[in-house]
Amino acid sequence: MTVPALPQLAADLYLTDGGLETTLIFHDGLDLPDFAAFPLLEHDDGRGALERYYRAYLDIARRHGTGLVLETPTWRASADWGRRLGYSAAALRTLNIAAVEHLRRLRDAHGQGQPPVVISGNLGPRGDGYSPTTVMTPIESAAYHSEQIRALADGGADLITALTITHVDEAIGIVREAVEHGMPVVISFTVETDGTLPSGQPLAEAIAELDEATAASAAYLMVNCAHPSHFADVLDPASEELGRIRGIRANASTLSHAELDEADELDAGDPVALAGLYRELLALLPNLTVMGGCCGTDDRHIEAIAAECAPLLPR
Repeated sequence: MTVPALPQLAADLYLTDGGLETTLIFHDGLDLPDFAAFPLLEHDDGRGALERYYRAYLDIARRHGTGLVLETPTWRASADWGRRLGYSAAALRTLNIAAVEHLRRLRDAHGQGQPPVVISGNLGPRGDGYSPTTVMTPIESAAYHSEQIRALADGGADLITALTITHVDEAIGIVREAVEHGMPVVISFTVETDGTLPSGQPLAEAIAELDEATAASAAYLMVNCAHPSHFADVLDPASEELGRIRGIRANASTLSHAELDEADELDAGDPVALAGLYRELLALLPNLTVMGGCCGTDDRHIEAIAAECAPLLPR
């Protein structure tokens, strides 16, 4: 099955949104059990909060003339997490499709064309995004993620992005299943403060293993939910594997995953300083074109990243 090409594989800058869940919880005062944003799609107030969130990033992309990748609010909308929250398989399918359709309507209202807006169907890990406590084989991973991938594809997503992946076998299964459904797919690993995956595997080694097991079928790789200071030291511009990293969605905070888990207040860091670190990452990652945020980031951080990096791309 032929997999469509993605516009963000060109040399232009594509922004992403920031930390959806942390923005909604800490800035908007919403209650998101298990960090799940998808239930907001069930009522007008929730859909309104999501629309306000996404429109901020559409406005930033328009001001800076960049592309934009928007993630559906479905990081927790998979079977195990949905069951914990009381959702049936049928209800999850409906909400995954609705999440894509919601973003498609926003894109249509924004206007097609320039800057281009790409809608990404967002998968989260089966287990804890900070700890590889739920480890699957690639076959188990493909089976687990299949229904959500199918729903996001049926909703009309442009690609599948798996964020905050902690071990490579889960990534392999996701890539294989997305390709089976004819969907472009991106894998985003998270790393600890030493630049290794929570599984303990070095980042470059994980990318090499993923590509070998999937014939390099992922459109590109990303790193998310870690501060640039946690992984910049392991980035070798000469590494073939690290050349596969096209996207970064960093945390605002320098805290470790364990420290963030215990924190009661949001650490939003310094948006301008974070943007400067993204500029430095451009020198370390020759194919870096997709830039956004994760925990603690909001439109201020993405605005600063755009101001710092948009003048440097395309190359």
